[in-house]
Order: sequence, then C-alpha cells, then structure tokens
Amino acid sequence: MKTKLTLGYSPCPNDCFIFDALVHGKIDTGELEFDVQLEDVETLNQKALKGELDVTKLSFHAYAKVMKHYILLRSGSALGFNCGPLLIKSKVKSEKLKEDWVVAIPGELTTANFLLSIAYPEIKNKKVMLFSEIEDAVLRGEVDAGLIIHESRFTYQDKGLEKVADLGEFWENLIHAPIPLGGIVIKRYLAPELQQQVNALIRKSVEYAFEHPESSMPYVRAHAQEMSEEVMKKHIALYVNAFSVDLGEQGQQAVELMFRKAKELGLLSAVQEQLILE
Repeated sequence: MKTKLTLGYSPCPNDCFIFDALVHGKIDTGELEFDVQLEDVETLNQKALKGELDVTKLSFHAYAKVMKHYILLRSGSALGFNCGPLLIKSKVKSEKLKEDWVVAIPGELTTANFLLSIAYPEIKNKKVMLFSEIEDAVLRGEVDAGLIIHESRFTYQDKGLEKVADLGEFWENLIHAPIPLGGIVIKRYLAPELQQQVNALIRKSVEYAFEHPESSMPYVRAHAQEMSEEVMKKHIALYVNAFSVDLGEQGQQAVELMFRKAKELGLLSAVQEQLILE
C-alpha cells in the first residue's frame, strides 16, 4: 500500500533541480508518493506555521517558529558562502541608509529578513513583497531599498540598481561559518523510519541531479519564468552544493550557530534540543 506525503518546495531553479528526480520517477521511491505543492518560499513558510505540509522547504527563520512540530532533514538544504541576500537601492538615491527608509523584504519569516534585523535593527519600515517584484519596486521609487534573494542577485546591476550591503558577507564575518538560507523539514510526529526514508530519497534525488545535470533542465525551465539559461545555471550552482547532499558536520554547526546567535540576540526564546535529523 502506498503512503502519500504532501511535499512543498519553490519553483526556483535550485529546488526544481533538487526535486526533479524524486517527483518524476527517475529514482525509485518505493511505497512513497508525493503530492507536490509549488509555492514561493514565504507562502511555504506560512503553510509550515499552520502545519499544512508533511515535508516542506522553508526559510531557517521560519524553522525557528515551527521547530516543535518539524525537524530539519540532512539533505536538500541551501547553505553556502557568498550566497546571502543583498540590500540594494537605486543609483539615483545617493544618500546612506537611513532609519526612516522603507525597505521591501521577501517575507517576514525569510532568513533574509532575519539577517536584516541583525545587521540593521534600526530599520523598522518594512514592506513585504513577492521576491521577484522587489527590484522593480525600488526602480519605481515605491520603496527606498530592497532586500533581494534568489536569481535577483544576478540581475540587479543590469537594471541600474546598486548594492548597499551583502548580508551574507555580514553574517560570514560575524559567525565565520556558511550561511543557512533554507532547508527541508518533516513533521516530527511521523515515524523515525519514514523520516529517514524521505531524507534518503531527497539525497538520492540531489545526487541524481548532480550526476545528470541536464536531466532536470526541462523542469527547471518550465518554472523559471523569463530567466535566461545562464542565470538558471548560476542560480543552481550558487544554492545547490555539497551541503544540499548532506549537511555534514560543518553544515550542522552552521545551523546550530545561527539559532544560538538568534537566542543570544533575543530574537528566539528557546531552541529545540534536536534541531536536525540524526
């Protein structure tokens, strides 16, 4: 008898690259079936808050809010160096960042917003927007600055925008560890053997994608909107790496450091004893 689990991830190139083999029968999933829901990361964060999905991609900031109900899998995460969110502004806005600036963010529960809160605690005027709309909002002057993620880091300069700060760089200098951006979690109440099985399948899916990099590209292209082939591949190369196969000791320590720092700064009241699947 088949066991069906709901699975949420974003239509971004990195997630489509990771999950293509899993959801398109390129690896054997045994008795497991997945009901896939493709949503932007902030929508997935909100679904996780409500406990709507069995397995889901989310921001590490959101994981802090749901760790009682979900546990982080070892495979499928986005961690790395030089891959954090960027704070950008229009070139015509020459003055330095001010407290009263309105800053567009890609979601309250995104890791990007978490980092902004640490780097610029004085910034209180935030406007939540879909990540793909932030660059244009800055260009139109609807907001004073924008916090960009995903493929926007490859396109903002072409649109006449400039960087105010690299929050990934800020974090790496503060913590001296890779930056945890997003991960895959599974409900804690599910049987441990089922949790391990899902983790193993995601790992196999990532490994398959690395072994057959062109195999996932039709799926990636189908959801990449108007992104160029070059940007798609840069996006994948930036966010899918050895940490996506398995967190390993360095990745695990980076995640634990992030939550420890959040607790020290008063952004988190408590941390679950077991954050990551063993």
